[in-house]
Amino acid sequence: MSSEIIPVTQDIELRAVEERYTTDLHNLVVKNKTFLQTAFDWAQHVGSEEDTRRNVQSNQMLHQRGYAKMFLIFAGDELVGVLSFNTIEPANKTGYIGYWLDEDRQGQGILSRSLQAFMRYYVERGEVRRFVIKCRVANQHSNSVAVRNGFTLEGCLREAEYLNGRFDDVNIYGKIATL
Repeated sequence: MSSEIIPVTQDIELRAVEERYTTDLHNLVVKNKTFLQTAFDWAQHVGSEEDTRRNVQSNQMLHQRGYAKMFLIFAGDELVGVLSFNTIEPANKTGYIGYWLDEDRQGQGILSRSLQAFMRYYVERGEVRRFVIKCRVANQHSNSVAVRNGFTLEGCLREAEYLNGRFDDVNIYGKIATL
């Protein structure tokens, strides 16, 4: 079975999650753990490389079954982040997007270019037409990614996400794409 790859630019591509990337993914998460803990609850629970392997295996299964899609962002041959549909609602053709990028690689347009290619790929396949990004109100970087990529703020979910001992408000952004 060949790998699913979404080309982004000459130097950037999205590769479907595979077990062979476990070590690189684990090392990238560990490198960015402090930063990631400011945005994601799961980051505090990252343990051994074997835990990461089980997470990758689970995501591969969800990817293959179409319930979620996890892609790794590569710049050259370097793993620099993750872009995914955390959930897909096939009947509604809606995908809930999640992402993070190595703190050292932010501000270079990698994530925005990857997001545009990712959405175009799924629109052209006819699988997703409505894209949703949910992010904490306080997460200015993630809110900026949504706005910069043409998403519309549809509302704010009050105290909808528990992180670091408190409930935070969450913005919900949507974008409806057409061919």
